[in-house]
Amino acid sequence: MERKTFMWIVIGGLFLVVLFLTFKVSTISAEGSGNEKIDTSGWTENEKMNYEMHGVVPAKAQGSAPSTSAGAGMVGGC
Repeated sequence: MERKTFMWIVIGGLFLVVLFLTFKVSTISAEGSGNEKIDTSGWTENEKMNYEMHGVVPAKAQGSAPSTSAGAGMVGGC
């Protein structure tokens, strides 16, 4: 009987952790969907492709890029 009770406590705890993390991720993604987009109107097709596929911001647009602590010119620090 002790083993079943312990098992249900662990399952309940894991369920609460998953519920909390799901809520946390949904609020983070809702906050991040603001006005953080970079203006790509003056970019060439190659620069747009590099930004979309690799996250590389061209040197001429470094001033308009959101600040990242991970890498110079890299969106998301990839």
